[in-house]
Amino acid sequence: MGCCGDKDEILTATTTAESATAMITTSSNLSSVLTYRDTLRLILERLGGGRGGGDGGVSELARASCVCRVWNSVAYELVVEAFKAKWKLGDVIGKPVSGSFWRDSGIWKFAISHRIVRGDSVASLAVKYSVQVMDIKRLNNMMSDHGIYSRERLLIPISNPDILVNGACYIELDTYAKREVAVLYLEGGPSGNSSHMLNKMTTEQGKRKVLDSLKRSMQVDDGTAQYYLSISNGNPRAALSEFSEDLKWERQMSLA
Repeated sequence: MGCCGDKDEILTATTTAESATAMITTSSNLSSVLTYRDTLRLILERLGGGRGGGDGGVSELARASCVCRVWNSVAYELVVEAFKAKWKLGDVIGKPVSGSFWRDSGIWKFAISHRIVRGDSVASLAVKYSVQVMDIKRLNNMMSDHGIYSRERLLIPISNPDILVNGACYIELDTYAKREVAVLYLEGGPSGNSSHMLNKMTTEQGKRKVLDSLKRSMQVDDGTAQYYLSISNGNPRAALSEFSEDLKWERQMSLA
């Protein structure tokens, strides 16, 4: 038997969850249901037969925790598909470090990666891509035109969404832009030797260290640490605070 039990157990937990969620009106959207912890807590309390629901409640909540992991996975897939459909993208490659990346899906979330060559200037690139000089500077955190010479690439803001149709975007954390961007490569894909890919590797290594540190502090498994980190938008202190609050609540319920 896996962590979520056999088929009958899963069906029972799912049916109970459906009954608990009947109170949610049809006007509620997916993001609001997933955002409000009180709503999810109420659903799980119904699954567990109420607070202090006894051994039966504990087993139901254990099954529910597995269902919630699947729910989170499916919800993420739906978010990505909706993001792709909105801009008619062919593919989205990579996963953002912060879950808040998907909350604002405006055109400014995208950028073209331009590899700098001899003779390039901010003004010439603005003309080439039909954008404003100040928009390029703002996106790349450039104080002057001279900042171009210390970089291998510039991110170019996208003004016409048609360029995204059937394209592949790479979710990258750009150290100059200081934020995550959906990057479009007009010529091939990212180079394995480029600085932004090295930055991405460094980011992943840093994330792994933070996750390992949280696991040791919380004394939990990888999935649990990842969950608390994700609901805290990548903030380790906030993740520990959320975990402590949940642990405190569980202890209070066990004494009730």
